[in-house]
Amino acid sequence: MPRPSTVLSPPSLPGDSGAPGAPAAGGVRPSTGGTSAVKQLRFVTQDPAEGIEVLERIYSAKRIEVSPDAPFAMSQVLAALERVSLERVRLTGAPSAGLIDAPGTLRVARVLSGRLIFTDSTGTRPGPTPFLLPQRPYSCRWTDLDLLTLSLDTAAVEAHAAELLGVANFRLHFTGGEPVSPGMAHYLSTTVAAFGQHQLSNEEAMAGRLTRAEAFRSLATAVLHTFPGTFLDRASAPTSERTSPAGLRRAIAFMEEHLAEDIGLPEIAAAARMSPRGLQAAFRRELASTPLSHLRGMRLDAVHAELLSTDPADGGTVSGVAGRWGFAHAGRFAAAYRERYGVNPAATLRA
Repeated sequence: MPRPSTVLSPPSLPGDSGAPGAPAAGGVRPSTGGTSAVKQLRFVTQDPAEGIEVLERIYSAKRIEVSPDAPFAMSQVLAALERVSLERVRLTGAPSAGLIDAPGTLRVARVLSGRLIFTDSTGTRPGPTPFLLPQRPYSCRWTDLDLLTLSLDTAAVEAHAAELLGVANFRLHFTGGEPVSPGMAHYLSTTVAAFGQHQLSNEEAMAGRLTRAEAFRSLATAVLHTFPGTFLDRASAPTSERTSPAGLRRAIAFMEEHLAEDIGLPEIAAAARMSPRGLQAAFRRELASTPLSHLRGMRLDAVHAELLSTDPADGGTVSGVAGRWGFAHAGRFAAAYRERYGVNPAATLRA
């Protein structure tokens, strides 16, 4: 997957009111700092050769053709964690074309403005709704393009899908590039927007391995449920596994013992001695919930307890406490906290 070679100033990401700075000669802007967890890049140029080099590195583009008789301007921003990155590129002036060959990268895109068309047999129509870019080499053309992309490590997404399904040697294959429904398209868009606007910018939270792992799981799960393929085919198949009260108790006990650790559905199901799908069905039948929703509720309780025992005079913050328990999106965390406890988390900290 794409990896920036230089840590640079923070990017404008999806839904930002601010846009990347106007392209100007001189290439990469100077660094204004960053964290070791989030690698960030901002690049602007009017030099086609410089722009092509960056497109080749970030998007695995090849054989890029740029009209020599038209002006060229490019601005590129990128923010990356392990296994996932978010990119936004603006290409204005000269109509351009290229071949994209990015093995090992699963990439979802949205056309924010301008035009992108596939010039081979790809059936997907690029537009403002999220779409999946082909998993094979493909050719395309673009004009005055403003493109947002989410890139995920394909092997990591496939492993996550296998864990959710509880299936060994699962092979992930998408059979279409357009969302299965408008509702799922909206779900994916809001998940990506939250990642770009609130999680990547939360340096304190992103420093925690648990928070980064939860961010990847959230994005991978959204992509798996949005586009048709072998994951949805397998997930929709009925399960005959019966509810096990003892299994539920084992699952909840495991969550309690490993609450601060990077655990997910596979680990919880293994502790319960049930399949992931069977455990999910059991939670729905017995608790009208899901294992991961129950885990988030337990972590909210842990945040609540820590806020009550934290003295803000000693430097304790809501963001710091929430981040330690895997909550990086301040708005969603505050809403969930208010729903559960009836007060803002800041009020609990000051109590």
